[in-house]
Amino acid sequence: MSALPPPPYYAVIFTSQRTAVDSGYADTADRMVALAAAQPGYLGADSARDADGLGITVSYWRSEEDIAAWRRHAEHRVARDTGRSDWYQHYTLRVARVERAYAWQRADGLQDPAALTSNEERA
Repeated sequence: MSALPPPPYYAVIFTSQRTAVDSGYADTADRMVALAAAQPGYLGADSARDADGLGITVSYWRSEEDIAAWRRHAEHRVARDTGRSDWYQHYTLRVARVERAYAWQRADGLQDPAALTSNEERA
């Protein structure tokens, strides 16, 4: 999991279904991760893909302007075009503003990480 700053920030959620075509997919995916990490406003990413080729990658960004700049990046555009022509059956992209975030790990015990120390209610 990515270590992220306190909200608010943005999440770009990319859900895709791969084709059987590989033709450089893994190398390009690795390059896009490294390239995105070098972009202004990039905060991190989490990614998973199952054995049937369904994948979800969530990248985190400081602002919508940073997301738009990444979308315009020339190498990213080429990878996107190749994805449409070769690597993906379909994909969905969603952009969301993260208003609240918390984490839990086993070492924390059983306490709910979203529990407040005051009487406030969580939405």
